Order: sequence, then structure tokens, then C-alpha cells
Amino acid sequence: MTHVLVKKTKNNRYAGFSCIGHAGYADSGYDIVCSAVSILVINTINAMELFAKEKMEVTAGEEDGVIDVVFINPVNEKTQLLMDTMILGLESIEKQYGRKYLKLKFKEV
Repeated sequence: MTHVLVKKTKNNRYAGFSCIGHAGYADSGYDIVCSAVSILVINTINAMELFAKEKMEVTAGEEDGVIDVVFINPVNEKTQLLMDTMILGLESIEKQYGRKYLKLKFKEV
């Protein structure tokens, strides 16, 4: 199962997120849930870097399916929108395939 934990501040701004694990929907190379989550997460990170010029620390480990993102500064409006968009996609995957494969959680930090 893939767990995504989104961290937000008290004033509802994003502080970072973690994505851990493999969905387990199908065998490696055929797992459309894992692939969809990976594409959303990696594309969002790339877009935040390229288009929003966001400063962040990114840690990734392909073997164990870990991606951890920590924003260095309060996020700008572009990053806020990109994160909202990523979450919309993750919520759609979670709704369509079930919490057996993807769990999306939020934490105030």
C-alpha cells in the first residue's frame, strides 16, 4: 500500500509531504495505481522546481518507494496550486481504487 502524508501549517500552507510504499495493486511493472501515484508526485515536484522556483529538500529511494519533500520557505501561490492539483489527483485515485492501495492523510505541523 502507498501512504501519502501531506503536512500543512496552521495557516493552511503546505510544509511538505511524504509518499511511502508500493501500492500492491498488481505485479511490478503492471501496477497502474503505483504508476499513477508516482507520475503525479514526480511531475508535481518537477513543476514546483521548474515553474514555481520552489526551494525544497527532496529525498527519494526507489527500492522502498519513498519520496519525502520538505519546503524550505513558506510556499508561493504557484506551489500551493500545484500541491492542490496533486492532491486532487491522489484523492481521485484513492476513491477509484480504494484505501487498500492508497491512503492519503493530512497532518498539521
